[in-house]
Amino acid sequence: MQYSHLFGPVHSRRLGRSLGIDLVPFKTCSYNCVYCECGRTTVKTVERREFFPIDEVLAEIRAYLSHSPELDFITFSGSGEPTLSLSIGEVIRFLKDSYPDYRISVLTNGSLLWRSDVREELLPADVILPTLSSVFDDTFRKIHRPVPVISAMQIVEGLECLRKDYTGEIWLEVFIIPGINTSPEELDGLRAAIERIHPDRVQLNTLDRPGSEDWVRPASPGELEEIRSFLGLTGVEAVEPVQYELSAGATMPGEWSDAVAVVHEMIRRRPCTLDDISVSTGLSRREILKILREIQSGSIIEEKREDRGIFYFCPE
Repeated sequence: MQYSHLFGPVHSRRLGRSLGIDLVPFKTCSYNCVYCECGRTTVKTVERREFFPIDEVLAEIRAYLSHSPELDFITFSGSGEPTLSLSIGEVIRFLKDSYPDYRISVLTNGSLLWRSDVREELLPADVILPTLSSVFDDTFRKIHRPVPVISAMQIVEGLECLRKDYTGEIWLEVFIIPGINTSPEELDGLRAAIERIHPDRVQLNTLDRPGSEDWVRPASPGELEEIRSFLGLTGVEAVEPVQYELSAGATMPGEWSDAVAVVHEMIRRRPCTLDDISVSTGLSRREILKILREIQSGSIIEEKREDRGIFYFCPE
């Protein structure tokens, strides 16, 4: 079976082995973040819709989970903002009712959490991972380039409301871009907002793959540690660089026997190194390079060298 709405499992730095569910079309988002590993947003909107028939999504979930794969999380994420989908609440409830042994997480930019209907739909999830990178509008807009109606304070207020409504865990991502949101004033503002939101964890994150803008650079481990120390709050951690044990790579389920299609979909969604692909698929580097050559016979594949190695991706 070919999957249109599921991807991975991927090795997530924050969530471990995670099966992704993508409920929105490619690059449909309320933001156009300068650091986004999926590239620039092509449809920027805050209008919620049911983008795909929910029966298609549920059929793919049933097929994949029929193998009872070992997963740390099933994650609503993908190449856009998952809360734009009107189906997200129903799919979360289906998973909790039908597959209660799996933990459910939602990766969201937080732009719609001011809406009570969105918050209510997310309540059954085990972990919600929203983003807050600045409380100042100028910085917020420079980093996220949101739909104009969204403001930084609206994000903070939505997160406060989520904390009041939600009994699960909130892991708040603060995406660090050196020189943009790292001044004492910026960090003081973030500290005050974090104290209002009361997340269970604060995860200092930074660029790990090529972003949508070349000028964005990652913070070093030392810089992240300085920020953690400056904030002086409990529960603040730096997201660790990815570390792989390639011998422990997972094998693709039988339905994903078309390895070429699986690898092509991975590099279409986001830039990946050979190790990224190997850990997700169980394929060797030699097999992956052969597959990349086959894909390249019919599609354009670009390469970009970063600190973590050579990333392969299909341009827009």
